[in-house]
Amino acid sequence: MTTTSVTTTGRASGTGAAGPRPAAPGPGARRKHLGGASRWTALGFAAPLLAYLLVFYAYPLWRNVELSVHDYTVRAFVQGNPEFVGFEKYAEVFGSGSFGTAVLNTALFTVVSIAFQYAIGLALAVFFRNNFRLSGVLRALFLVPWLLPLIVSSSTWAWMLNSENGIVNSVIEAFGGEQVNWLTSPDTALTAVIIANIWLGIPFNLVILYSGLQQIPPETYEAASLDGANAREQFWHITLPLLRPVSAITLLLGFIYTLKVVDVIWIMTTGGPGDSSLTLAVWSYREAFGTGQPDFSPAAAIGNLLIVIALVFGFVHLRIQRNGAQR
Repeated sequence: MTTTSVTTTGRASGTGAAGPRPAAPGPGARRKHLGGASRWTALGFAAPLLAYLLVFYAYPLWRNVELSVHDYTVRAFVQGNPEFVGFEKYAEVFGSGSFGTAVLNTALFTVVSIAFQYAIGLALAVFFRNNFRLSGVLRALFLVPWLLPLIVSSSTWAWMLNSENGIVNSVIEAFGGEQVNWLTSPDTALTAVIIANIWLGIPFNLVILYSGLQQIPPETYEAASLDGANAREQFWHITLPLLRPVSAITLLLGFIYTLKVVDVIWIMTTGGPGDSSLTLAVWSYREAFGTGQPDFSPAAAIGNLLIVIALVFGFVHLRIQRNGAQR
């Protein structure tokens, strides 16, 4: 009777010959375990992205900086024993006679291209906002410059602007004008490549801005019409303000893309005649690959200058966005 009583009491109290049973883990321990598992899961998903950024962004950027602070001749590039020169190559770039011309051409090429691309793209986006017959077909045709390989588009423009047998000069002469040496005159070479680049960039602006216009509620325009606002007033007081975030990212992306354009200018003029259509991006390419004696260090220094300019404008864009969000 005594033994039975002890056993029953032991079972009831959760104890026995083996002692007390282990307590179940509490909510805090479970949360800690799940938190650790979630952290490892997140790292597993992020690992491919981190590897991509390291291999294709961080390493090339570090390599470009390393190239610019060493004297990388062809021999040193092959043998792997370049001399460390610090900022000597940057001083060489800033002191070059081509530096001022390249900076001015880069500013003109970038600002004029972006201004016309945005203005024409916005006008077309507003035009196509009102659906009509063949609207989709026409929008698809406007995407052709964007879809063509740049070498094809640039070669086509070089042929069209040819001094002797280009179609542009043929049209000008048919209306009684004189022949223009678009690609061989220092006065018109930069204008020629700007025209070609504007044509190439319009589809990008059209697509992005048209998508932004689709997000503006039609009821806004209906209410403005009832209040007596005409089309011009609706554009200035409704379309442009509501399109400001999309416009900002469109202009930023257009700036970065235009800043690094090489192929269009290189195929059409190779930066010439002389330095008349030379930009910083073309100058960097010419130093590295465009001559019989490649000079990689100045080319890397010019490339780093372009990266700094793009980063500055990127941070300015982020600051403007942050100030707008706080308001």
